[in-house]
Amino acid sequence: MNTQEIIAITIILAAIFAYINHRFIKWPPTIGIMVLSLVSSILLVSLGNSRSLLSEKAVQLATSVDFHEVLMNFMLSFLLFAGAIHIDAGKLRKERLPVIVLATVGILISTFLIGGLVWYLFKLFEFPIPFIYCLLFGALISPTDPIAVLGILKKTNIPQSLELKISGESLFNDGVAVVVFVSLAQIARSASGDFSALSITTLFLEEAVGGLIFGLLLGYIGYLALRSIDDYKVEVLITLAIVMGGYFIAGRLHVSGPLAMVVAGIITGNKSKRDGMSDQTRDYLGKFWELIDEILNAVLFLFIGLEMLIIKIDQTIFLIGLITILIVLFARWISVILPVYFLKYWITFEKHAVIMLTWGGLRGGISVALALSLSPAMYRDQFLLITYIIVVFSILVQGMTIGSLAKRLQDRM
Repeated sequence: MNTQEIIAITIILAAIFAYINHRFIKWPPTIGIMVLSLVSSILLVSLGNSRSLLSEKAVQLATSVDFHEVLMNFMLSFLLFAGAIHIDAGKLRKERLPVIVLATVGILISTFLIGGLVWYLFKLFEFPIPFIYCLLFGALISPTDPIAVLGILKKTNIPQSLELKISGESLFNDGVAVVVFVSLAQIARSASGDFSALSITTLFLEEAVGGLIFGLLLGYIGYLALRSIDDYKVEVLITLAIVMGGYFIAGRLHVSGPLAMVVAGIITGNKSKRDGMSDQTRDYLGKFWELIDEILNAVLFLFIGLEMLIIKIDQTIFLIGLITILIVLFARWISVILPVYFLKYWITFEKHAVIMLTWGGLRGGISVALALSLSPAMYRDQFLLITYIIVVFSILVQGMTIGSLAKRLQDRM
């Protein structure tokens, strides 16, 4: 299947599922498209023995798309930038302490807690897996996906300060988690099986801090360029260059592209919009990136549903995956409640903040993409199935109930 066929079929399917959802089901677009894609995949799997042309083409589409490559090296940059330009920097600054702590300390707590509990769980099922690979799984499943989170939060009615905590954390913690994942992957791939603490710290600082600094540089270069002209067509093109060129250069510099995109997006959505654009440009730029966000979200969740076609199902691993849902929720609760407990002496948290932060911590495409990047020797098939189970549960169950949970908690205030 060539590139033109892949793109054409993908857009057609996304449009059909988006139409059906909007016209009949009326769920949040990301959830509706993923459910329709997932149901279609299950039906095609059940018809697989018939070798029908439809099922063959669907499997061919799923196998032709390198989900990890497409998401991590293309779509993620656009989605993070599109999400970040809508964040109010002034309000986010007020929530910076909980956002930073949850996106760093929270990720580390979750990574090691999930890694340890999953390692023990595999031993209980007499399926021992080395601890370092369980830590890798902990790192890839810990980040709350900003793509899923931001899409769902648009439909909820929660205090703005709490929404900023959830969305701000989700935008930053995926970048931190990717850095942690890369660091652990290097340890796992090393011949000796261990790196020095200094080398790991250095790698983390290069990736994370380097990404933040590079994002600042990108954002301010973009600001100077946008301020110097008044032509919405050229200015939209400049923002595209920030995303595509910036993400490419970040990869060559070995700094975190996701963190760079978040910072550049926040600067573009605040300083550049406020001081460097006309009203006409602000309107066109906002609508353009909103459209990019919606289209790529539709395609992303279509791909998540289609992954069902190529994931290998094992009954034992499936059962472990169901139990791991509880482990991930427990680890998320611990990684939230501990920072909140210590931070409450300096800042005020909203009532029921722990519950909302825990249940609102959705997992999404980033976790699936990172699982796909594992080598077979890192128990890729096992961790991919477990990750898929958790992501589907997270988006369907948590995503569908977060709005009603927020409403019930609001009524109790």
